[in-house]
Amino acid sequence: MSPLLGFLVFIVLLTASLVAYLTKQFQQENLNYSSSNSMTNPNTKVKTIEKEKLVAETLNGRFAMIGLIAAMGAYLTTGQIIPGFV
Repeated sequence: MSPLLGFLVFIVLLTASLVAYLTKQFQQENLNYSSSNSMTNPNTKVKTIEKEKLVAETLNGRFAMIGLIAAMGAYLTTGQIIPGFV
């Protein structure tokens, strides 16, 4: 196995474990937040945020930030947004 392939495997495993850890952590935090959070309407109707939507939006934002950082890293190291794609 070449050193580059070993490095890439390490980065992929590190990213996968980080995503799994953050997903579990944010789900727990969002469940705690959604159970205690209620938005009130001036019409005295109580709205609650669905926990699935809260988790989905938070994870979507986190993964978008990871994608932007990956794109910047690819551009800084290779000069291309998608390395190898002309």
